[in-house]
Amino acid sequence: MNLHASLSYVTLAHSPLLWTIAGVIVLLAFYVRAVIGFGSGLISVALLTLIFPIKEVVPVVLLLDLLGSVLLGAYDFRKMHWPELRWLIPGSIVGLAIGSFILADTNAQNLTRFLGVFILAYVVYALAMKPERLPRISLPWGTPLGIFGGVVGSLYGGGGPPIVAYLQMRHLDKRAFRATFQGIALTDNILRGFMYIALALLTWQLAVGFLMLIPPVLLGLWAGNRLHMRINQRTFLLATLALLTVVGLKYLI
Repeated sequence: MNLHASLSYVTLAHSPLLWTIAGVIVLLAFYVRAVIGFGSGLISVALLTLIFPIKEVVPVVLLLDLLGSVLLGAYDFRKMHWPELRWLIPGSIVGLAIGSFILADTNAQNLTRFLGVFILAYVVYALAMKPERLPRISLPWGTPLGIFGGVVGSLYGGGGPPIVAYLQMRHLDKRAFRATFQGIALTDNILRGFMYIALALLTWQLAVGFLMLIPPVLLGLWAGNRLHMRINQRTFLLATLALLTVVGLKYLI
């Protein structure tokens, strides 16, 4: 990592190379986000931290994800499934609080391995059953899986996998899946944003740096949405499981 690299406005404005590298990473991340509805945080953080300090990457990616959630959520607003959100959001809020205490008092490494095992076990199960034939679970499952997602979000910056599993087993079509996921992601991003501000992790220099990365976010979302509209439901489900596999291996290793 370049020790002088920074995601602040001052560095990006005076280093076209760093701005270009960061922009390409962000474009790729939000292309994936638009195609399957999640994953931008994982990709952005994993790649940006190879160059920039993680304490700067996480707050900036939070702002980028917040923008992505707002834009995709507004675009797909009419496709959101509110019954699922009514069970997921309260559970997620509880989970975020629990995760904060765990992070403060516990070594999260063992929990990381558990999460990796959980994700990979779900992927194997979904592939064995065939994604489109997964059993349909009832709405109340949204509360425990929302709590699990909230804990994961608090510890690792994104509670996607448990929420993805829930929405897949609610058998939402690809557009409804993407729309509903943005609702829970938006809640998570707002709550974590307040936490980062309180901890002074989100500074005005980083906030202005975030503004410089908005163009690649918009381009990635636009291009990814074009593919999202073209792929069929089975391809969408398999792409979702492929990204979950990458996430599971990352947490396990």
